[in-house]
Amino acid sequence: MQVAMASVMRLCGTFHNLQVGIYCAAQIAAGVAAAVTAAIMLGKSASVEVSKGYTLLSACLCEFFYTFMLCFVVLNVAAAKKNKDEKGQYFALAIGFCVVAGAYGAGVISGGAFNPAVAIALDITSVRGGFGYCLIYGVFELLGAAVAAFLFSKVRPTDFGIQLSAGRITEQLLSEFLGVFILVLTVSCNILGGSEAAAFSIACSLCAMIYALGDISGGHFNPAVSCAVFFSGRDNTFTAKKAALYGVVQVLSGTTAAIIAVGMFGREFGRFGPKGSYHLTQALLGELIFTFLLAYVVLCVAVSSVTKSSQFFGLAIGFCVVVGGFAMGNVSGGALNPAVSVGLALSGSGFVSSVAYALVELLAGLLAATTFKVTHQAELETQEAKAITEAP
Repeated sequence: MQVAMASVMRLCGTFHNLQVGIYCAAQIAAGVAAAVTAAIMLGKSASVEVSKGYTLLSACLCEFFYTFMLCFVVLNVAAAKKNKDEKGQYFALAIGFCVVAGAYGAGVISGGAFNPAVAIALDITSVRGGFGYCLIYGVFELLGAAVAAFLFSKVRPTDFGIQLSAGRITEQLLSEFLGVFILVLTVSCNILGGSEAAAFSIACSLCAMIYALGDISGGHFNPAVSCAVFFSGRDNTFTAKKAALYGVVQVLSGTTAAIIAVGMFGREFGRFGPKGSYHLTQALLGELIFTFLLAYVVLCVAVSSVTKSSQFFGLAIGFCVVVGGFAMGNVSGGALNPAVSVGLALSGSGFVSSVAYALVELLAGLLAATTFKVTHQAELETQEAKAITEAP
């Protein structure tokens, strides 16, 4: 656990004041001991500092957003009441993936502490070069933790004794906004920061947020996936109106995240569209194939009552991004998501290409739903579900 997370637990009522103090003291002491040990072993110490070419505000925003993500995911996969019944085995995976997503995405600016204990420990062991960044980082990290606790209470009001009216979808739309925001922020940071592991970092962000919010909104975080779920016909509550609202919120969230990333890095994206010498037709074919893969896997592991996975669904979905990213990243950019395509274009240039991408990605969602209907026939699933229900 970390200092910011202990503070979150207090805000959510899980810890009392004394526990928070003890946990924070132990975490900081352990961090300092680890940093001193590393400095002795390596003969040098790591420091907390803003990378050259970036502003302190940019670094603090990186710490804020990814500490928020980390704390928010911890609350949803480890502290939410649903975990008592679900007995999820994926919580550690989801939490660890937050660090991977943030380190590759935002680490290039701030160093990727995302934990006051880490920042304090590194600042103490490198005190000869100056001291103080840890205090500034810590303020933004604790602020991220507080926002995580607040939004946790909003996406899971029933955990706090609030009864919801039938048909209300506010929490679902908020979940989709948050999931897409973290996904597109990570996409944007990896692109602007020139990450060598962009596909893996992006996949980790998607995986973590699916585990955190999948039981609330379905964890679509992609208009193409929402299209696939709607046309699969397996969720009677997912109406055309609801699918449209999901799409609007997803694109709005993606655009917001991309604009914020541009502000943090102080530079814009290159023109959105095919990479290198590849043509638009080639890029669109790649987007069609791998968006189809992503949407089809979602239907299989998260929607089907026959092949649905109770534990590894997030991992299966997330790693479709790894496959598509490495396969098509140098051809189309590997967007695989209209919210990503439109968001990046609106915060830069290449809007016409982004519309073409989005239409093909939505078509891929429709094709995934059509294929799913053939491979996972509804009557077979109904019989399977009935057999499970009637089993002693």
